[in-house]
Amino acid sequence: MSIDRVEELTGDSEGEPTATAATAATVTAAVRYYSVAPGVRLNVRSGPSTSYSIVRVLSEGAKVPIFCQTPGQTISGPYGTTNIWDNIGDGDYISDAYVYTGAIIDP
Repeated sequence: MSIDRVEELTGDSEGEPTATAATAATVTAAVRYYSVAPGVRLNVRSGPSTSYSIVRVLSEGAKVPIFCQTPGQTISGPYGTTNIWDNIGDGDYISDAYVYTGAIIDP
């Protein structure tokens, strides 16, 4: 977390501005990157299902940010079977079965 100092201006009795100190907290979230399963070239889809179009393909060894997760089509992969899909960008989704995030999935 970072703290920014903010100056608040108020007027005195003669109409001249005076400064009073105030603080405002700015929270900066860190984005964590996750590795795609070893040896996998992974399709990135426009939604949380294989019925959505492929928007690009991740190369082997790719690392991706995960901004949020959403339920979708159930997929089996190297890390189990799950209906969790990871949002890795604006309109870009991959199955969590191919990324080890620690999410609880069926064996």
